[in-house]
Amino acid sequence: MRKYVKHGLLAAAIFAGFWGYSQNRQLDNYRAPDKNGINVFEAPKDSVLTFDGVKVRVGGSSTLQFQALDHENSGAVELIPIGDNFNLATANLDLDVALAKGVRMHLRTYLSSRHHPEPYVKGGYFQVDNLDFISPGFLEDAMKYLTIKVGHMENNYGDAHFRRTDNAQAIYNPFVGNLIMDAFTTEVGGEVYFRKNGFIGMFGLTNGKLNQAVNNPDQTGASILAKLGYDKQLSDDFRLRITGSMYSTGKSGHVYLYSADRTGSRYYLVMENTEASTSSNFRSGRYDPGMSNEITSFMINPFLKYKGLEFFGTIETASGKANAETDKRNATQFAGELVYRFGNSENFYLAGRYNTVNAETAAGEDVTIDRLQLGLGAFLTKNILAKFEYVNQTYDGYSDTSIFNEGKFNGVLLEAVISF
Repeated sequence: MRKYVKHGLLAAAIFAGFWGYSQNRQLDNYRAPDKNGINVFEAPKDSVLTFDGVKVRVGGSSTLQFQALDHENSGAVELIPIGDNFNLATANLDLDVALAKGVRMHLRTYLSSRHHPEPYVKGGYFQVDNLDFISPGFLEDAMKYLTIKVGHMENNYGDAHFRRTDNAQAIYNPFVGNLIMDAFTTEVGGEVYFRKNGFIGMFGLTNGKLNQAVNNPDQTGASILAKLGYDKQLSDDFRLRITGSMYSTGKSGHVYLYSADRTGSRYYLVMENTEASTSSNFRSGRYDPGMSNEITSFMINPFLKYKGLEFFGTIETASGKANAETDKRNATQFAGELVYRFGNSENFYLAGRYNTVNAETAAGEDVTIDRLQLGLGAFLTKNILAKFEYVNQTYDGYSDTSIFNEGKFNGVLLEAVISF
């Protein structure tokens, strides 16, 4: 307990020390952490750079949920009793630093999360949009369209990760929960972007490791990332974006693409046994296809926004296996979101999402998981969001001995989000 208090006091001191210096400082090539960052994907490429010395922006986020969910199954494995109450409050600390013209650094620390009540670093990166720090005008024409990111960072596979909740950073997500197959990973690597006239291209390489170490050098090879797409405001009222992404590794000690989020899901203890705890069983309600040593995944994401109505879709397929398997298995995911934003500056919204996963398990089962989410939200300010969600998730195809046999959970959640 003293360790947690010490970390909390340190975090408070950091916030207090930088608060006055960090406010009202908008950085170049930067996605705003408030309402202005909604429906922004890759950080924008600014045409005008405003660097006039090193600037430090300290920001953060905090969320709290009230959960009222029920779960049930066939009774083959007893479920842990759950009631209606508040979950653990989560918090992030963000440092964003303008280091030179078109050069900035980002670092995110989870101050409190479901899996780790103590602070730990999520990751960070070094982003370059201009090379004047090498020599004035160096590759100036090329850098009008190129961006380079290097770090131990959230890798850019798909577009869904731009809308998901990242621990306490939940202001971009119109719902409380993320997708069932939640593609998210942080690996050491680099990404190069080309953007011109709405067209987007990205190629990246990572070392394929979530937990960094120099031992067991022959177990894991490089992972390849790629994205192609188009994003254009076609008229004052209509925006179109569509991208296709790929993540592939042919050899890994452990693939974490669908299990790398160490902060945990928003559906606490659903479909868990009587020995479960909120920290140890922190992925409740999600599905990891278990392709732990070899995987190739593709994701297509269409996004359309007409006035206040927006649609975001996910079409995803994964193929791979674990070392003990001789044949590859497949998993597919489909999700569709409709969001209608209305009111003054679109400060209110209604939202619905249908999400389904079909997968072959290592045990030879063909399973299906379906989820319906209905939500509404209100921005009290651009930094404060209140959400309501109804969720209903069902499981089909699991064996008679599985905890998911005839499984189901449903109910409502309330979430308050602060992000700045």
